[in-house]
Amino acid sequence: MMRAWIDTLFAFSTTLRNVGRRRVTEPLPWKRLRAHPERYRAGFALTDDEHGEVACIACKACENVCPSGIIRVEGERRESPVTGKKRAYPVSFVLDMNACIFCELCVQVCPSDAIRMRTAWTIPGTSREDQVLTLERLRANAREGHLSWATPGRLRAMQDPERKNGEGGEP
Repeated sequence: MMRAWIDTLFAFSTTLRNVGRRRVTEPLPWKRLRAHPERYRAGFALTDDEHGEVACIACKACENVCPSGIIRVEGERRESPVTGKKRAYPVSFVLDMNACIFCELCVQVCPSDAIRMRTAWTIPGTSREDQVLTLERLRANAREGHLSWATPGRLRAMQDPERKNGEGGEP
């Protein structure tokens, strides 16, 4: 019984010693303590072409190269309302971030420079469905900005030192 009182007094004295100490934790919301590195990658976006249409041509190159198998693309050929030319458009583009390893292979193989990585923080979700990016969400991510410095063409040029940006300039 006496040991319990001694332990209680010891705990109380420890509390009194620490009452005047300065805080070591930050209150919520946390301050951003450091900047992201230049190559930070946090998510994906599907960009638009110069006519304002989705740049993806539904070639399924990203779906075929993905080692995790998280990308599903379904497309159809139709006439563009802007240019009048026939081309393939994605009807459905689903990217499941639950299993993504951020290898960036899908970005490297895209022939139309449509898929890009984002550098902005992503808001955590409360369910698995929040981590599934659909065509609409991917396009909205592109409109928000914060796109990575690495375009698909630039990444391909980095992988092949013989290929320069068309005229032999820097990649």
